[in-house]
Amino acid sequence: MIILASQSPRRRELLKYITNDFEVRVSDVDETLPDGISPSEAVVYLSGIKAQPFAKENATVIGADTVVAIDGKILGKPENADAARDMLKELSGKTHSVFTGVTVIKDGKTHSFYEETRVTFHTLTDKEIDDYILTGEPLDKAGAYGIQGFGSLLVEGICGDYFNVVGLPVSRLNRLLMDI
Repeated sequence: MIILASQSPRRRELLKYITNDFEVRVSDVDETLPDGISPSEAVVYLSGIKAQPFAKENATVIGADTVVAIDGKILGKPENADAARDMLKELSGKTHSVFTGVTVIKDGKTHSFYEETRVTFHTLTDKEIDDYILTGEPLDKAGAYGIQGFGSLLVEGICGDYFNVVGLPVSRLNRLLMDI
């Protein structure tokens, strides 16, 4: 059995590409990051603390976390429309990174990795940003956008794994699961 230690509906959908034999369990963990942690370290740390509460289960446990970072600064989920607007303006016309960390715990052994995908945004007008915010989509997404929805209209291109940007690097996770 597999336990997905994530409440993300996108991760649930993506994990179905690998298996339908899983259940979702989440634990209330403190996601406060240590000071000075890099984006790649942050996602591995967060995926680990999400998976750890289920480590004693007789199952394979998968924890994951995704962040958007620009110039080394992590952009979390916006608190409101104004914060979303600020984030989208910061990403406009630039290339940023999306990091997803994955931790798999099986038979007492922990395996962790992160994937980085570079995403370039078009230069956005204030109207484009405001119209996107009106969809409501940016308010529950890291970096204030979802590439799998209306946010795709903001993206000029990507370099790397598309599914990583959605929230789970499916191919790399599948390879890890086959190896262990």
